Amino acid sequence: MPAVPPTRRCGTCRKRPPLDCRLRRPGNLGPVSYPLENALFQWEEGRRALQAIEDPRQRRLADRVVDALREELRRRIGPTFSAAELAELYGQGTDWAQQVALDVAPSIDSDSQALADAAFWLYLRGATDFAGGRQLPV
Repeated sequence: MPAVPPTRRCGTCRKRPPLDCRLRRPGNLGPVSYPLENALFQWEEGRRALQAIEDPRQRRLADRVVDALREELRRRIGPTFSAAELAELYGQGTDWAQQVALDVAPSIDSDSQALADAAFWLYLRGATDFAGGRQLPV
C-alpha cells in the first residue's frame, strides 16, 4: 500500500489551509480585477459603433437592444455603483448581454457585443465616481 503524502499546513494557524489562506501566500496574486481603462476603451468603441448606425430601422432595433441591456444592468448591479464595480461586472463576462441582445433582436447577431459595450457606456453615466469621461476622486 503506497504511503499517503502529508497534507500541507498553514504556517500561521497550523491547520490545513482554506482557500482564503492559500490566496494570501506570496507569489499567488489571487483574483485580479478587470482594469477600468480597458473597459472604457471597449465601451467607447461600442458607443461609436452605435452612433455610426445610419439606417433608421437598424438604429431603432439597436436602441431597443441597448435599452433592454441597460434594464438588465440595473437588475444586476443596481442603481448605485462605482465605475470599477461596473468594470468588474464586465470582466466577469458578457455572454448574458449577448443573450439579451439576441432575445430582443435575433437579427442583430453580429453587432451584439458592440451594443453590449454601448449599453455599458451609457449605464456608466450613472456611476457615483464618474463624470463624462473622467473618474472623480472619491
